[in-house]
Amino acid sequence: MATQFADPEAPTKNSPEAVVVRFAGDSGDGMQLTGGQFTLSSALAGNDFATFPDFPAEIRAPQGTLFGVSAFQINFGSTSIDTAGDAPDVLVAMNPAALKTNVGALKPGGLIIADTGEFTKRNLDKAKYEVSPIEDGSLSKWQVLAFDISALTVEAVKPFGLGNKDALRCKNMWTLGLALWMFDRDRAPLIEWLNNKFKKNPTLAEANIAALNAGHAYGETAELGGQLHKQHIGAVESEPGLYRTITGAEAVALGLVAGANLAHLPMFFGGYPITPASSILHYLVGLKEFGVTTFQAEDEIAAIAAAIGASYAGHLGVTSSSGPGIALKGEAMGLAVMTELPLVIINSQRGGPSTGLPTKTEQSDLYQAVYGRNGDTPIPVIAARSPGDAFDCAIEACRIATQYMTPVILLSDGYIANAAEPWLVPDPADYAEFPATFLADRNGPDGTLLPYARDAKGARPWIKPGTPGLMHRIGGIEKNPGTGNIDYSPEAHHAMTDARHAKVNGIANSIPPQEVTLGESKGKLAVVGWGSTYGPILQAVRKARAKGLDVHHIHIRHIWPMPENLGDLLRSYEHILVPEMNMGQLKTVLRDQFLVDAKPLNKVSGQPFTIAEIEAAIEGALA
Repeated sequence: MATQFADPEAPTKNSPEAVVVRFAGDSGDGMQLTGGQFTLSSALAGNDFATFPDFPAEIRAPQGTLFGVSAFQINFGSTSIDTAGDAPDVLVAMNPAALKTNVGALKPGGLIIADTGEFTKRNLDKAKYEVSPIEDGSLSKWQVLAFDISALTVEAVKPFGLGNKDALRCKNMWTLGLALWMFDRDRAPLIEWLNNKFKKNPTLAEANIAALNAGHAYGETAELGGQLHKQHIGAVESEPGLYRTITGAEAVALGLVAGANLAHLPMFFGGYPITPASSILHYLVGLKEFGVTTFQAEDEIAAIAAAIGASYAGHLGVTSSSGPGIALKGEAMGLAVMTELPLVIINSQRGGPSTGLPTKTEQSDLYQAVYGRNGDTPIPVIAARSPGDAFDCAIEACRIATQYMTPVILLSDGYIANAAEPWLVPDPADYAEFPATFLADRNGPDGTLLPYARDAKGARPWIKPGTPGLMHRIGGIEKNPGTGNIDYSPEAHHAMTDARHAKVNGIANSIPPQEVTLGESKGKLAVVGWGSTYGPILQAVRKARAKGLDVHHIHIRHIWPMPENLGDLLRSYEHILVPEMNMGQLKTVLRDQFLVDAKPLNKVSGQPFTIAEIEAAIEGALA
């Protein structure tokens, strides 16, 4: 087994093992739950890991069809893991459609575990198979372990009197039990979880536990020959501390709460359901005790307008959406720029345009974030690189918004939002506070009020409505540079436009210089990324450097404004390659800002980059 599952990330030294497993089945088969619980077992085993949940777009596609397949991939091991893995070592296929849509990704010699109970004539037809692939030799380049999981599950839960439909719903637990046996995992935490989940229905708890145990026992006792082995994967060496599993959506929510706390402000979140951003609202609802007010509005425009109103009232206003919803929020974002109120806007990007690919990942909203509003409307933009990094990025967005009196856009994406990784829970004492201040007295000469007078950072004062003596005008019409009174004059508009731009550009003074993630500060090729391309770029550059190639990795967090040293850093390399899941948007921004000859590597398939794709592009760029 040690040689069967090779390390998919191939660090530069002899490394412990890592394995990529993909669970795939119908959207009603519980693959996301199975994958989530297997992830929990990996965390408890001390493994490092990265996950990739892959959902169908349909709410409930016809059972057994190709477009109704749901999959969950996890890469776990006793070495550093930065991606969910290029190709699975093990594919668990619960029906023919799951096999057909996922088997092409399985590495040669990998293991297929298939439920023959679902390989009926009807299901084969739905998956566009003329004959069963298990029987026609088409799977010969892989190891195949096919048996009737459905029948074994029904037999395992028979004592609990469930109907056939309810009995088959326990298949995912049977499969999970087999996986736990394969990788030497403790069942006790999963049994405890099942008892808690079904505490109001003990019979269902007992049935699912029986299925879990039956799958585990099958691996332990069945005569499976050389195809299936038990493998123990040790814990990864890691920094001491408290760890938890975290998704990007959870990290954003916790980071927003932490950021509001560091700003000494209550938080108001106005949202509207949209995939994949809804999870942030779901998570924040449970954090009311931390001064969080959540509001599910009737539409996207109402959600951001309510958040702006909350900021006007002295709260930290936050809103969240995905690309289509961000488009609807565009006019209100301009209002937040014009009124100069703090606002945090999270965009969990998905495939577009329009409704596009609602459940697939993409990075195609960078233009929208940097340029996509009417008028000269500068907004700072930050991009998270991983689920854990989203926590710090959310805090940074809160800092910039409150200290510079500006809306801020935080870019996540579907991959980051849904993926999970181990997260070292930080010490709150490591974060500097940035308390917000409110104007209490008139700030102009001779006792006048100047709501748009600016401090050294270019920020105007924050004035709570109802503060005695500080009544002032606010709105989306252009205003006088000091008094805030309506002023249509050319001089006022030019001065205010300059001031808003200077304020946002000045944020570069408070962000750290751009560092080289891996490699040196000069050389032949820099691979420049942003967002969720971090993992595959890092691993590809690491592997290329192990081959002696002169290649380096730079990953940008602050997309707008960019770090002050970034231009000089980029010009110190002979070539620049920019992998991104769009048609070349960061590449264009780099060319625009620094006049460097950045070359694109584009992928818009709704799937993350593989390490191999970027590694091949590196070799091509240096050829």
